[in-house]
Amino acid sequence: MSKRKKYVCVHGHFYQPPRENAWLEVVEQQESARPYHDWNERINFECYAPNAAARILNANGWIIKIRNNYNRISFNFGPTLLTWLEVNDPETYSLILQADRVSQQRHGGHGNALAQAYNHLIMPLANYRDKVTQVYWGVRDFEHRFGRHPEGMWLPETAVDVETLEVLAAHGIQFTLLAPHQAAAVRRIGEDAWQPVNASTLDTSQPYWCPLPSGRRIALFFYHGPVSQAVAFEHLLNNGQAFAGRLLGLLDNSDRPQLAHIATDGETYGHHHRFGEMALAAALNDIEASGKAALTNYGQYLEMFPPEWEVQIQENTSWSCAHGVERWRSDCGCNTGAHPEWHQRWRRPLREALDYVRDQLAPAYEREAGRFFKDPWKARNDYIEVVLSRTDKTRSAFFQKHARRGLSELEQITALRLLEMQRFAMLMYTSCGWFFDEISGIETHQILQYALRAMDYAQETTGLNLHEEFERRLHRAPSNRYADGAASYQQNVVPNRITLERVAAHFAVASLFEEAPEQMNLHNYSAYVETFERIEAGTPRLAIGRLRIRSLLTQAELAYAFSALYLGQQHVLGHISDAIPRSQFESIRQQIVEAFRKADLGTVIQLQQEFIGAQRFSITTLFADEKIRIMRAITAQSLQLAEVNLRNVFNDNYQVIVGLQDAGLPVPDTWKSIAAYVLNNELLRFFANNHTSSIQTLQRVAQDLRNWSIKLADEEAVLHAASQRIHREIRRLHREHPPIGRVLWLIETLKALQDMNLQPDIWRSQNLFYLVTKGYRKGEWEFINEEWKTAFEQLAQLLRVQLRS
Repeated sequence: MSKRKKYVCVHGHFYQPPRENAWLEVVEQQESARPYHDWNERINFECYAPNAAARILNANGWIIKIRNNYNRISFNFGPTLLTWLEVNDPETYSLILQADRVSQQRHGGHGNALAQAYNHLIMPLANYRDKVTQVYWGVRDFEHRFGRHPEGMWLPETAVDVETLEVLAAHGIQFTLLAPHQAAAVRRIGEDAWQPVNASTLDTSQPYWCPLPSGRRIALFFYHGPVSQAVAFEHLLNNGQAFAGRLLGLLDNSDRPQLAHIATDGETYGHHHRFGEMALAAALNDIEASGKAALTNYGQYLEMFPPEWEVQIQENTSWSCAHGVERWRSDCGCNTGAHPEWHQRWRRPLREALDYVRDQLAPAYEREAGRFFKDPWKARNDYIEVVLSRTDKTRSAFFQKHARRGLSELEQITALRLLEMQRFAMLMYTSCGWFFDEISGIETHQILQYALRAMDYAQETTGLNLHEEFERRLHRAPSNRYADGAASYQQNVVPNRITLERVAAHFAVASLFEEAPEQMNLHNYSAYVETFERIEAGTPRLAIGRLRIRSLLTQAELAYAFSALYLGQQHVLGHISDAIPRSQFESIRQQIVEAFRKADLGTVIQLQQEFIGAQRFSITTLFADEKIRIMRAITAQSLQLAEVNLRNVFNDNYQVIVGLQDAGLPVPDTWKSIAAYVLNNELLRFFANNHTSSIQTLQRVAQDLRNWSIKLADEEAVLHAASQRIHREIRRLHREHPPIGRVLWLIETLKALQDMNLQPDIWRSQNLFYLVTKGYRKGEWEFINEEWKTAFEQLAQLLRVQLRS
């Protein structure tokens, strides 16, 4: 085979369903992702971050190299996921952007990164305006992050029709990827007759031009289906060498140019298949070392070997529905398989309900926005600039470009609300809302939150009330769990609604517990505190004040007066009003404070009701994460008392249980449960402590667990805590020159964990240690003494990092 004409490309589609609270636009805690905060955090730890630092092992399982997989594969990241990564893991985010720059140097100026249609809606089911905005926003988001125009764009679920391809081509997109069954017919350029093809007969080793009705054309790459399937579902990632062999096996011995390429969800490499990122790195190494083919990306291959054939597509098809795009609008039979007894008859009425909202909003937007903008739809397209940078400067430039005239502050607020209405009207079509099995699933709740936001903005800006008709249409959507879709919507979606008043009430409750409430993070909102006072009298507390709450999205602002009384446990009684002028508030504040200082709580409650108003709130008003944090703090004292009592039982009966065991008598299950709880908490404290706690504690716990065959009460939480603590200690080695005692502590801790048969996920610690010891491998280190050298070598052995080349 000629190496110059044989190439391999692996594409990863990295994407997560949006999980952000639709009002706060932050991901709130998800219990199902424990011990991580949420599923984004968990999948990042298992997949996105490891792929930026994938380990290459020798035959003995020792780390010999670390590779950034993004340097060597084609990839796309959903813009909403990159937004999350930028904030929550800037290191991984930076390595992804860096990989695109590195790949441009390797591949003749062509980067590995592809753009994506913005919020992963099914393009053939979108109207033309939404298709244009989705592509335009995807392009601008990509340019904002990667600093170049995208050559290729990933279509969500590879769902395609000719109109979508026309929109891609009109925006300068040169190519996209499709599944082999999405090709209908091919012909050699210059020939007239089309030859029908299917997934089995299509030659996937070459690109094709797809001629379009407008006279434009776009290149299409059709990935190899069977090998992609084997990677995703048939455990090909169990062996990197076998993976490389399957890819190279797609190339024949002819002299014609060939591209062996596959495409899967990026989460395949580490999340769906543990250590999949390592199999990928090993496979790429094997391919490069084989000399049989070179790694490339689609942009470079298209430049080197332009298409010699043309293709016609199967319209309204996708890679994840055997029935075209029916998975996103009908009960076609496609589902996850988790609940085979469930139906998906809710899909069509859900789409029809959202289509109703969209089609009502469009003319209302055009009419109302036309009062402010020269071209409302061009303004919507360019609104991505504001979404990417919500600053006064960006908003000012936006209005200067698009406004018909100088707009007042209130007019600007209305205009921004109209644009947000349109943003949410697109977000509500995110594909995940239909992909899974039940209308009451969290993915469908998410898109219904977006719909609710869009309808709320419509009512605020145009007076158009769509809520009643929308719910009537949701009644037509049958549920497997609820009476219908409307019942699930009312119970699970509507209560999440956040208004400026709700934000003010959240501030009021949280201010009872926060040391510096003025510095509280309100996410998409800000608070300017005009006056605030908190008084404590034993358990009861009073927080009273006046503040202004502003939306950072639309700049809408309202002033509120509040009084919140804490009575202990979870009991908070609060009242709030936006109708009390500043001059009147001071007199009310003095009366309430005076009653509280006299311990006359009944009068405090009466005055709150009389003067602050009828709008009441309680601890349930808090945003989810703050509610969890405060409830944990409230219950901490009781739990500490319970733990003390359990520890006393454990300690007082320790020798008795040893005696029972020595006598060959069974250890009571109740004792084992108590021991599991006590020892579990002892380990959590040990790893949470940033000091080098006595290693004897860990060794004693290990012995107790072994002696009584005890399973920890929450092993996953202990493993997570151990993983984080080990990483903190390795970072200390990286940043400072710690005393040798810390190195020895790490050694003994790793040994004790092995003794307990606990295996925390320490890939980040291993990778960091590999980087820390880079100078050692180069022969640049001079140890203080032999004890230091021995300790480092022993630590490397426990971390399985090879120090010598």
